[in-house]
Order: sequence, then structure tokens, then C-alpha cells
Amino acid sequence: MSRIGKKPVALPKGVEITVADGNLVTVKGPKGTLHQQLHPDMIIAHDSGQLTVGRPSDSKLHKSLHGMTRTLIQNMVVGVTDGWQRALEINGVGYRAALEGKTLVLNLGFSHQVRLDPPQDVQYVVGERKAANEPLGLLVRGIDKQVVGEEAARLRGLRPPEPYKGKGVKYAEEKIRRKAGKTGKTK
Repeated sequence: MSRIGKKPVALPKGVEITVADGNLVTVKGPKGTLHQQLHPDMIIAHDSGQLTVGRPSDSKLHKSLHGMTRTLIQNMVVGVTDGWQRALEINGVGYRAALEGKTLVLNLGFSHQVRLDPPQDVQYVVGERKAANEPLGLLVRGIDKQVVGEEAARLRGLRPPEPYKGKGVKYAEEKIRRKAGKTGKTK
């Protein structure tokens, strides 16, 4: 049995879950509503404030879907109650970020500014730089974990961190392996 798959999903107060035909799961909470089409073979049971996921057989496909289905439902419940966020840092001389309405305007060393509109149900939060040599913080917030992660990856992909000076956009918890620069001519 899958250790993750057999754990029940606790439903906090204010969260409603409906499971339609073909395992279309809808989770409604204080922050919004999420829909997810899950594999139709999985058995989703809803009883007394908990949701359990079962599998019809011990085939390789059903074993692999069991824990993933439970995790997807858990991520939806956390998203509509607390929300998800991903922290990024912008390092580099002249590298800046600002919000114009909902549009994120980035100066990343290109000859032009990069303007990005957030996907639906996602917002950007730009921190303030306290010192000139300190990284600038940027948060991507939303209720769908997958969309928040994809948007953070898209922002990081605009200017990935380079190994010599560490300039670029990186995840806050990411460690950059630094390289030594060129050395002078030795005699």
C-alpha cells in the first residue's frame, strides 16, 4: 500500500469538495475554487470531514496513481485555504523589478524592459532592496501549486543565475555553485 496514498486528506472548515462523474474534483474554499480531472480508476471517498483515496487493484499503474492522486487533492485543499507562494531573488547591478498595476516590469540587463502579465489567480509581490549589494525579493503567489511553480520557473528562465558573479534570477533557497574567474598570466 502507498504510504502517502492511504493517508486521509483532512478538510478544514470552509472547504467543500465535490467529486463528479469521471473523478472531476472541485475544491471550493475561502481563497477560490480549483478543478482537477483525476484518473477515473481511482476511488475517492468523502466522509465526515475526511477524504480518502483508494485503488481498485495492485497493478503497476494503479500503484503509481494512488499516492499522486492523494497529493494532488491535498495540494488543492492547501491552495484554497492558505495558498502557495514561491520566493525568487534578483541579483545584479541595475537589475530591478517593479509593479505597474498587475504587470511586472523587469530590468535584467537587456536593452529593453521585460513586461509580464500574471496568469489568472496569480499575483506578484516585489520586495524592497535594503542595500545596494543585497538581492531584490520577488514573490509569486496563487492558489494552484502547479501554476505558481510554472510562473516562478518562467521568471527564473528569463535570466538564470550565472556561476561567476551570481547575477540573474534565482529561487530564494537555491545555492549557486560559483566558479573561479580567469587568472592572470603566470611566469
